[in-house]
Amino acid sequence: MHDPDVHFKRITAATVLDVCKLSQTLSDEQRKMVADNAVSLAQAAYSDGAWVRAIYADSDLVGFIMLHLGSDYDDGIDCPGVFLWRLMIAGPFQGKGYGARAIHRLLAHLRSMGVRELYTCCETGPAGPEGFYRRLGFEPTGDCYGDQPEYVLRLDE
Repeated sequence: MHDPDVHFKRITAATVLDVCKLSQTLSDEQRKMVADNAVSLAQAAYSDGAWVRAIYADSDLVGFIMLHLGSDYDDGIDCPGVFLWRLMIAGPFQGKGYGARAIHRLLAHLRSMGVRELYTCCETGPAGPEGFYRRLGFEPTGDCYGDQPEYVLRLDE
């Protein structure tokens, strides 16, 4: 069986609508857990620290990832390093390992840049991604962003 290559691509004028439409594939419960991709892209457009990419498995658009680099009070990100601001895998592609493989691809990229920690936060609850992040090795820091617990993954361990 073919193991698709999970990789990132820049979002372009030709692909931005397809990336936005991915949010419509999530369940109602999941849509309460992560901002729509259109909202994320709008926030990124006004942030000096945002890094956004579409996630592909071979040639299939399967998700969206957004990082924040460095702390920025105006963006509401109080993290000195790299913060995983958003991650979503479209409904039809969930449960196939694409999210975990996207994170592993991201970690390899961050390690090559000398980054030692990746932070994130997430909603908790039955439809939340907390278990996903914990399985990947993220650990709670004890801090919160609003009512969302913060997690860190140490890349040098």
